[in-house]
Amino acid sequence: MKIFIAQQNYHIGNFESNTKRIIDAIEEAKLQGGDLIVFSEMCICGYPARDFVEFNDFIDKCYQSIDTIRQYADTIGVLIGSPARNPIREGKDLFNAAFFLYDKKVQAEIHKTLLPTYDVFDEYRYFEPAYDWKVIDFKGKKLAVTICEDIWNLGDNPIYRICPMDKLITQRPDVMINLSASPFDYTQNDTRHKIIQANVSKYALPMIYCNAVGSQTEIVFDGGSMVYDKQGKLCKQLPIFTEALEAVILNEDGSISTTDMPAISNTETINTDSLQAELNTDQIYNALVTGIKDYFGKMGFTKAIIGSSGGIDSAVTIALACAALGKDQVRAVLMPSPYSTDHSVNDAVKLSQNLGNPYEIVRINEVYETLLNTLKPQFQDLPFSLAEENMQSRLRGNILMSIANKFGYILLNTSNKSELATGYGTLYGDMAGGLGVLGDCYKLQVYALARYINRNEEIIPNNIITKAPSAELRPNQKDSDSLPDYEVLDKILYQYIERRIGPTEIKALGYDAALVDRTLKMVNANEYKRNQFCPIIRISPKAFGVGRRVPIVGKYLG
Repeated sequence: MKIFIAQQNYHIGNFESNTKRIIDAIEEAKLQGGDLIVFSEMCICGYPARDFVEFNDFIDKCYQSIDTIRQYADTIGVLIGSPARNPIREGKDLFNAAFFLYDKKVQAEIHKTLLPTYDVFDEYRYFEPAYDWKVIDFKGKKLAVTICEDIWNLGDNPIYRICPMDKLITQRPDVMINLSASPFDYTQNDTRHKIIQANVSKYALPMIYCNAVGSQTEIVFDGGSMVYDKQGKLCKQLPIFTEALEAVILNEDGSISTTDMPAISNTETINTDSLQAELNTDQIYNALVTGIKDYFGKMGFTKAIIGSSGGIDSAVTIALACAALGKDQVRAVLMPSPYSTDHSVNDAVKLSQNLGNPYEIVRINEVYETLLNTLKPQFQDLPFSLAEENMQSRLRGNILMSIANKFGYILLNTSNKSELATGYGTLYGDMAGGLGVLGDCYKLQVYALARYINRNEEIIPNNIITKAPSAELRPNQKDSDSLPDYEVLDKILYQYIERRIGPTEIKALGYDAALVDRTLKMVNANEYKRNQFCPIIRISPKAFGVGRRVPIVGKYLG
């Protein structure tokens, strides 16, 4: 049996585009003699559709797309993912489903059993879990079809009380097929391989695993679809961050044949006990480029504007944006204040000259002085403070948003995760933007990205990478005046945010007790700022945004 894997980039709610993409892949698979083609979870409507699925019209359009696609499932079997209505009307109105199409008919409907409600997932909000499990008989083979999370309930600490494959294995299937929409993080590829290997080992069956690719606002899907044989050998892995259509042969004896070179598995054990700033930097780079490109492409935007300070964060953001959108579509605006150093301006100019993107200098000295004079009666004779510092940041935000509004740009935010965690940013100033590019990258990871960008040539001026970071909002300011050293800070933040370890346990790891208390207090006190922040491209196992829900008003660890 020749089985095709269609790894595709879908657009939530764009039924016309998604349907055409699916049909094109079906037609190509038929031309190449395919017996079966597998698509990813919720490919009909895009994943995660969230509250869109609560609209009857949205579900009607899903069924209309399925009805169109089944006309092309004549000589080939097709597995597609879509919401499905619950005809019994007990429980929730919908299932997360896979539809099996063949002979121009819907031959079977498979429902997802395990509905994740952790991190970015909230599926039990919308869907009813499966209550029966049946293999699909097709061309002399029995297919055990599952959907994403259904294969993840293995290991030392299962989080559900049921395992769908335990139900299906009693029907003696020949192959496991999983339709997935598994988001990227820089540890996920390693984890996926281990999960699939665990399933293959337990059930002694080959596994066809089809994952989505592309970005949906903050969530990035990296693809990496794969095929394992029943001995646990990786036979094929599709590329990451790229659409692909590839085939394998499921032989009569259950073995897998390919015409490719042997696949190479990245199954090196990743230590997640501590932050590894250099871990999978190439994957993070590609995830961020994908996130920017799809955010703009799917929203119909074309042009980005970025405040260029001569610092590491804006430099990396501009380089990423140029890679995603093209250098001519990225406008850098340098806005020196009375406290900006000449080398920062020169570094920012050199960066844009290296990249070839347009840039301009808009000095804020005059408007800053005007604002200071305007507020002099209100500020009285009080000494220079954070208020005057933040005025500069808010003026820059105002200038950037004004240019964006005038010429149709989208402002890309440059704040990193270390800054967002500790509140080291100005609301309505340098926290403004339509998309947070580096908001899930700790400062040490931003430096790793800069070195990766410069791996072949100096794109980001070396001085930007080596100089001490500074907001330059007062004379001789350095980040270290307000924050602990990033080498220590980032590691404490990682323990608290990614690993969800409390202060007592963090201190037991050897970190200074007063520093831990100070750091965690900053994190908790600044939730109100992050709650007003733009969407952040997710590259870690625990990003700020929809996957991390903590109270704004709370005193835990305060």
